[in-house]
Amino acid sequence: MASTTDFKDYYAVLGVSKSASNDEIKKAFRKLAVKYHPDRNPGDKAAEERFKEISEAYEVLSDPDKRQKYDQFGQYWKQANQTGGGFGNVGVDVGNFNFDQYRSFEDFINELLGRFATPGATGTGSYYRTSSGGRTGFNDYSNFNDFSAGFGNTPQSTSQLDREAVLRLNLSEAYRGVQKRISIGTETIDIRIPAGVKTGSRLKVKGKGQSSPNNQQRGDLYLKIELDAHPFYQFEGDNLVCEVPITPDEAVLGGSIEVPTPDGMVTMKIPSGIRSGQSLRLRGKGWPNSQGAKSDQLVRILIDTPKDLSQIEKDLYEKIRANRTYEPRKKLQQTAL
Repeated sequence: MASTTDFKDYYAVLGVSKSASNDEIKKAFRKLAVKYHPDRNPGDKAAEERFKEISEAYEVLSDPDKRQKYDQFGQYWKQANQTGGGFGNVGVDVGNFNFDQYRSFEDFINELLGRFATPGATGTGSYYRTSSGGRTGFNDYSNFNDFSAGFGNTPQSTSQLDREAVLRLNLSEAYRGVQKRISIGTETIDIRIPAGVKTGSRLKVKGKGQSSPNNQQRGDLYLKIELDAHPFYQFEGDNLVCEVPITPDEAVLGGSIEVPTPDGMVTMKIPSGIRSGQSLRLRGKGWPNSQGAKSDQLVRILIDTPKDLSQIEKDLYEKIRANRTYEPRKKLQQTAL
């Protein structure tokens, strides 16, 4: 057991007041965990010790019973707790939890943070790195939404061993499907992302969740897909939507124009007299579904009025104005009150 002279002010460690709420303590821990995590400070022993220290502080202050004893007995709170056990070399009491199953402090922290994402929570319990060392777009620790699971709680059911992470894809990867290689602790796995996933799609990777420390049982990994914004395409339900400019003469006379689709340029007919904002439909040129069929692409027309005209163009527009028979504001004359 640590000497009373080793007493640490856990509130000061996390930078919160003694009256801090549980949410304030969680928020402070999230911020510091991101800053001092060994992944962000490779080889930095001081950062690793600081990370252990803030983990120790959060383990005590996040537990109502331990926090009450800590507040009541101060430097003698561990004696008052009387639960025995210890936390490696840092002297944190965690009851009868066995840490011999972990090869390193990093292994413990990775599983520990994974447990923060309780079943039904919207946050992610961990992030994973690509084989190249860069992140695949999984949520950072700063995005945890639920920290209700305690440090010493061992998952028992398969659902409690599940974990969830966010995977970001660009539109091309999502449209065609892509192979991703990610690392989970010491394990590297290849995941095939099928064509047609969208923001909000949820993929199950069986048997790649957390491992139970009590047996060989293992949960599943759920990947929640988020797509990067695209400068040309957006979604409207299952359909793709884009905006295409046309000239005033094309709007008046109609004609054929070339329009981009995910699979390349196609020719589309513009009916004469089309209005700005009106949409035309390209059937089967939209987003693929799980059966391989495609939705439609909606092309929203924007009449683009030129600002720089040649003298010939200007003369012709003047001639059109002088001979125009159409008056678009005629009905407005009858709206007076």
